[in-house]
Amino acid sequence: MEYVYEMPGEMLEKCDKAGKVERFEYDSFTYEEDNKPLHKGAWVYLPYGYDEGKKYNVLYLLHGGFVTEDWWFVTYPDTVTILDNMMAKGLCEPCIIVTPTYYRGDEEADRQAEHITEHFRTELRKDLIPAVEAHYATYAGKDVSEENLIRTREHRAFAGLSLGSMTTYRAAFYNNFDLFAWYGPFSGCGGPKGDRDEEVKRICETLKKGEEAGLALKYMFCGNGDADIAYAEHSEIMGKALEVCPQLKKGENYDFYVIPGGVHDMKAWQLHLYHALQLFFR
Repeated sequence: MEYVYEMPGEMLEKCDKAGKVERFEYDSFTYEEDNKPLHKGAWVYLPYGYDEGKKYNVLYLLHGGFVTEDWWFVTYPDTVTILDNMMAKGLCEPCIIVTPTYYRGDEEADRQAEHITEHFRTELRKDLIPAVEAHYATYAGKDVSEENLIRTREHRAFAGLSLGSMTTYRAAFYNNFDLFAWYGPFSGCGGPKGDRDEEVKRICETLKKGEEAGLALKYMFCGNGDADIAYAEHSEIMGKALEVCPQLKKGENYDFYVIPGGVHDMKAWQLHLYHALQLFFR
């Protein structure tokens, strides 16, 4: 695939084959209080012509810090237009895209705490994925037993921006590698205060254990602008990982896309998504 550094204008034109964005609500038992689950919401993009009789790949797509599940589709509705055009033009397969939130809704004083990026792993595995894939027509076939979700991992991807990029590593890659085969960390890995060598170690351990279990990485598409505040740590970590992880192979199951002059903003993140979707589920 040939990378571009500006979103093609035709991707932002109204598409006559428009998908649908709908609200999806579910209960999370990860944060129970008084034996009551936490009621949460996400947005779900259903491609044009969505058919319950078919099976669709699914991408779980996260926002960054200080915002909500509204970010990708509600705050920036042009993301939906881009998706419509990509699918209509055959740049990617029609797929379901879910935009949840790692926030619990009650931790206003704790909104910068990076531990939530790791803690989201439990909600993701036990609550969100089973709820979504019991409801929609995915390759799980509405059988959300753990065994079946593992068996269908190659039809499931996870991506996110900024703090959501960190969550891509911590919640999806390190802790739920058996449920996802495709990853899109956009702008960051360990954060500004993170231990970069520790992140390299965790990446290598995840890939090695996955290989031993017969679980291959299909593709990790990293994205960053070279003027992004997260660029230095993200590029250093992945550069070191590429050198020492034999399971990570540039051009085969991994790449690091860099936008010249790109910064920590939605223009860059939409470009990362645009490229990632052309690589995922192939």
